[in-house]
Amino acid sequence: MRTSTRTLLAAALVLGVAAGPALGPAVAAQPAATARPARDADLAKTMAAAIAGLPRADATAALVRVGGTAGTWRGSSGVRDLESGAPADPAARFRAGSVTKVFTAATVLRLVAERRIGLDRPARAYLPDLIPARYGGVTVRQLLNHTHGIPAPDFPGETVEEWYEHRFDVHTPEELVRSATAKPREFRPGTRQHYLNIGYTIAGLIVERVTGDSYERQVERRILRPLGLEDTYLPGGAAGITGPYNHGYQTMRLGDGTTGLRDVSVWGTSDAWAAGDLVSTTADPERFTRALFAGRVVRGPLLEEMFTLPEVTDLKTGAPAAYSVGLSMKRLGGREVWGKTGGRWGYNAAIGSTRDGSRTLVYSVNSTDAKGQDTNPTALRVMVAAYGLPD
Repeated sequence: MRTSTRTLLAAALVLGVAAGPALGPAVAAQPAATARPARDADLAKTMAAAIAGLPRADATAALVRVGGTAGTWRGSSGVRDLESGAPADPAARFRAGSVTKVFTAATVLRLVAERRIGLDRPARAYLPDLIPARYGGVTVRQLLNHTHGIPAPDFPGETVEEWYEHRFDVHTPEELVRSATAKPREFRPGTRQHYLNIGYTIAGLIVERVTGDSYERQVERRILRPLGLEDTYLPGGAAGITGPYNHGYQTMRLGDGTTGLRDVSVWGTSDAWAAGDLVSTTADPERFTRALFAGRVVRGPLLEEMFTLPEVTDLKTGAPAAYSVGLSMKRLGGREVWGKTGGRWGYNAAIGSTRDGSRTLVYSVNSTDAKGQDTNPTALRVMVAAYGLPD
């Protein structure tokens, strides 16, 4: 999961969460989350403190579920929408962003188990009409662990205000792949890691090619329906959220020239598709996480692919690779925590677990800058309260 450095985490906890005034009435300062994992008796205290005081400048609502043998907790904070001020709905749906990638990876790995996809086969073997020869050596595994070297496609706009104006644009997966593969590769496949959506867009198209079915129906058939995830769905690019949801807001320049919050709950997702368009609740991803880590979704050596980091370095930072097939890993509180974060406008989300399942975490934070470079301060507090500071 994406986190900041130990210093940034500590600073966020000490200073309280976000700079700037609160969005609602003034409230008393809340105690900072502890720097160690919350356990049993203090779990409720630390997690409640992590999300207390919403809405604030960085977030308008938060939903959290902690599970596992080390203790359980469920809580919510904030408002359903700023206009009514009604309490946040703890059962509300939200945009899960790149948590989608875990579902996509699991679907591909199930097809690998059926010998319909080969992890070491070139992506071009499945999509010869779409993947050009210059990317002929990129394998399915490299798509899934971000070592493929294919750059991001082009999208109109450079600011959040411009992106907002294009929020209803429709992008087909094929269009995105053609835009990306028309460019020179970023690096030789398998030699570096660069986290991007495009590998999962191609993976979704491979799922469709080998099954003769839509990506959405395959995820539903192989993951959602067997696990009883009735509140989770793939919108296929639809701009609205079906069912109850807590509104998402984004800080941006408004029509009168001032800077403020705009409701961005309705925003098309075709730019993300198999990489980031999932809609869910906190209960469904918790069930999925437990089943995945217990080997009930992907089994044996294929499950190990999700817990194996490639031995390469990150293209931008030079740090060791942090992303495996579908998941990412961070050492928190002296142990490995595996999971995935996600961000869509107005929403940050994450799933996480220790490898033995002793502590699972699912959260949705209605962040006012969900696509920002830094991890949302409320989300930071939740992760640290659940697992502890980075080693």
